[in-house]
Amino acid sequence: GGEGKSSGGRHPVSPWGMPTKGYKTRKKNKKSNAYIVKRRK
Repeated sequence: GGEGKSSGGRHPVSPWGMPTKGYKTRKKNKKSNAYIVKRRK
């Protein structure tokens, strides 16, 4: 289960668990995030 984490929906947080507040206030649907997720996995 990584899909659930990637989707999120509660508070602004990256797929890997990084607070996007002030760090990455971009949309979670950004392609950049997908790339990072793949790299981190």
